[in-house]
Amino acid sequence: MKNKFWLILAIFIALVFLGCTGSGGSSSGEVKFDKDASYALGLLNGSSLRNGVEKEGLALEIDEFLKGMKDGISGNNPRFDLQRAEEMFEEAYTALKNKRNETAMQEEISFLAENSKKPGIIVTESGLQYEVIAEGAGPKPTETDRVRIHFDARLLNGNVFDSSYDRGEPQVNRVNQAFPGWAEGMMLMSAGSKYKLYIPSALAFGDQGYNDPWGQMFVPPYAVLIFEIELLEINPAGE
Repeated sequence: MKNKFWLILAIFIALVFLGCTGSGGSSSGEVKFDKDASYALGLLNGSSLRNGVEKEGLALEIDEFLKGMKDGISGNNPRFDLQRAEEMFEEAYTALKNKRNETAMQEEISFLAENSKKPGIIVTESGLQYEVIAEGAGPKPTETDRVRIHFDARLLNGNVFDSSYDRGEPQVNRVNQAFPGWAEGMMLMSAGSKYKLYIPSALAFGDQGYNDPWGQMFVPPYAVLIFEIELLEINPAGE
């Protein structure tokens, strides 16, 4: 099951507390956290849990969550066993994910339909939409070329998920190492051009979205990606 970090986190906290208090095991060599250290551990893990839950667009019944934590740590009369707890969590998460995805799918369909009617928007056979901000006179890259670009990448809600401008320097990519919509857009551009690409999710990260291992980039499922790109150079020397 994907994105169960809060469930794993809860189990981790329970193990920490069981280890620190000696519950269910030997009390020899026991090290007990004092009031402030115990609070600090709860605060740190609660903050991590909150960030993850908010990122997923979910909400918890806090009182019930804390009751479940207490029952899990103590092991006294839980409402249901761990297997059933995981099944229930899986069912609830799947239902919430499906509901969220339905909304995202409809938002994508509506946006692309309306955007395609705007003056200056060109729609390719694949469904990629783009507009020309400035047209260069240089050559166009092939799929095996490297390109030096400046770009800003946003979601429909305006959130920037990647930007070479923010990093303060252009980026070099090989065209065929990116997702299909980006590669197609790059091969439409001449060196010196600036385009705005509206990339459907089917040409980007699809129904899975993208969350890099370092947590620096997050793209939800069924997301339209909006790239404003300057093609500075093709096959830059020294790269």
